Amino acid sequence: MTFLIAALSLAIWVYCVFFRGGYWHARVNGDEPAPTPEAWPHIVAVIPARNEAETIADCVTSLLIQDYPGRFSIVLVDDNSDDATAAIAAGLPERTGSPVPLTVLKGAPLPDGWTGKLWALQQGIAGAERESPDYLLLTDADIVYAPGMLRSLAARAASGRYVLTSLMAKLRCETLAERAFIPAFVYFFQMLYPFAWVNDPRHRVAAAAGGCMLVRTAALARAGGIGVIRNALIDDCTLARVMKAQGPIWLGLTDRVRSIRASTGISEIHTMVSRSAYAQLRYSPLLLALTLIGMAVTYWAPPLLTFAGAGGVRLLALAAWALMAVSFWPMLRFYGLSPLWAPLLPAIATGYMAFTCSSALQHMSGRGGRWKGRYQAKRA
Repeated sequence: MTFLIAALSLAIWVYCVFFRGGYWHARVNGDEPAPTPEAWPHIVAVIPARNEAETIADCVTSLLIQDYPGRFSIVLVDDNSDDATAAIAAGLPERTGSPVPLTVLKGAPLPDGWTGKLWALQQGIAGAERESPDYLLLTDADIVYAPGMLRSLAARAASGRYVLTSLMAKLRCETLAERAFIPAFVYFFQMLYPFAWVNDPRHRVAAAAGGCMLVRTAALARAGGIGVIRNALIDDCTLARVMKAQGPIWLGLTDRVRSIRASTGISEIHTMVSRSAYAQLRYSPLLLALTLIGMAVTYWAPPLLTFAGAGGVRLLALAAWALMAVSFWPMLRFYGLSPLWAPLLPAIATGYMAFTCSSALQHMSGRGGRWKGRYQAKRA
């Protein structure tokens, strides 16, 4: 039995490393130049913001100072914040001296059947559509753009005729908890959704990174608008599936679009992951059980059988563990971390298994999808 488990684990890692779209290379392709379009498209950025006083100034300022040659404006939806989010944002054009128009909308109360973020986006998109933009930049309130990134995004979207162009922002990775869990978060995301497969129109895999999504307005309207995903907890990947039915999409990795949201401890990372982990499993106890078994074979078996096995079992397990560590190394390098973290991926995966179980328990108790003080996942 141990030989079969070790062989299965090695087979899984051979498949992942050599036959799953090269997800683990962590190739930074979001910064590569694209051909300059004949005419720069009209873009409106839509920012849903709820209690984002700590990050909103950096986010909005980074957009106000973009050197975009086309028409560009910003619509921020204050999603019933009880802090100074709206006031801070409203004062930024004067403070920066930017000519970019900024509209701050007061969000309406959250109706039944919508998640908070998507309801705020719905209101922001309605406001933006009065300007008839070519593209909507749907971006989170903790995302900061390096100079020139809006120009780069627009050029890529226009040259590829993409209906959705998205960038995986570089997440904050400073505290011990962030160093332990953030690179693995992006690594696991790329494992689930290999970017090469996402970007292949012939492949059914679709995904996006919700912090930075440039959406063609006409294509979104054809798909039925943002309301078609109104209750999705994993809104970015759900939107990507909808948009890929409308045309080609593109997802890349960058270090010039950053998230500045801090996760000072494990509890914040737990909240981020558990909010939607069970939704990823379609709220199915069977899929949860199968996922935990699969993760145990994939991540636990290699180190356990390396130390507890003998002969061929130990060699197979050691080879699986080595492939696992090698595949994690590029993501660690992207985040500037030591390769000594690579062999610890089984322990990190254990944490994510615990977060997933917690997500299921929260959902079953009617407390699923907690974010910004609201529970948004309905009990099955």
